[in-house]
Amino acid sequence: MKVKSEKSCGAVIYTKDNDKIKYLLVLEPNGVWGFPKGHVEKNETEVETALREIREETGLHVELNTEFKEVENYSFQMKDSPRINKQVIYFLGEYSDQIPVVARPEISDIKTAELKTALRTLHFANKKEILKKADAFIKQQSNNI
Repeated sequence: MKVKSEKSCGAVIYTKDNDKIKYLLVLEPNGVWGFPKGHVEKNETEVETALREIREETGLHVELNTEFKEVENYSFQMKDSPRINKQVIYFLGEYSDQIPVVARPEISDIKTAELKTALRTLHFANKKEILKKADAFIKQQSNNI
């Protein structure tokens, strides 16, 4: 059986609102909430891909923190297609003074939420773990300033 590999990059996006951290989640057409991400294009770095996909999906220009980097690996198979091994690289992105918009058809909705609500909104345990790690990283960085 043929196996195909795909790589995507994106980020856990957040903004600070009156000392509260709010995370941006995107709703994919399959009804699953997650983080902005997309396929790496030819000759593109992981960072370039993440920044492009965030801008294309949400209209946001974010400041990317590459010190935070989480890798998610999973595989899936669509009907009558080869199995796909997928790797997704997530960085951390911060924005301020911008309003996110649904800018691409592959995104059905966008919401921002504080950690507890965001964790309840996310469907998959691996995404929840990435969000918890991002939250801990942000709080640690804030304490180091």
